[in-house]
Amino acid sequence: MNTLRNSLAVLAVVYAVSFYLGAVLHAGIAIGPVTEPVVPPAVVVETVCGTALLAGAYGALAGRPWAWTGLQLGHAVALGGVLLGVVAITFAGGESTPLNDWYHRIIATLLVLGLAGSLYASRARR
Repeated sequence: MNTLRNSLAVLAVVYAVSFYLGAVLHAGIAIGPVTEPVVPPAVVVETVCGTALLAGAYGALAGRPWAWTGLQLGHAVALGGVLLGVVAITFAGGESTPLNDWYHRIIATLLVLGLAGSLYASRARR
């Protein structure tokens, strides 16, 4: 179980970095040739998502008693943020780009899989 927990935690760190990179892009800072529209609310949401994932990863990697709960909450918060972004773009007329659309689809899938895996693993250890 520790191997799965640590693997999910490392993936959560990778996902967190991707959210932070998204926040940088939506703040109007180009990363090499990559740019995104300036969207201040997205900066806030992406920062919260990344921080939630890092907190869960910390709990798992440090072996805290709340490790599984932290991973689950981190994934759930981040998934909620992604869904909020999709809703904002779809119904509130937010700007979107092919990169943003691609990222939302991929990260949502990965977060669902991570959440499902952490829920399953935490139940199996009981």
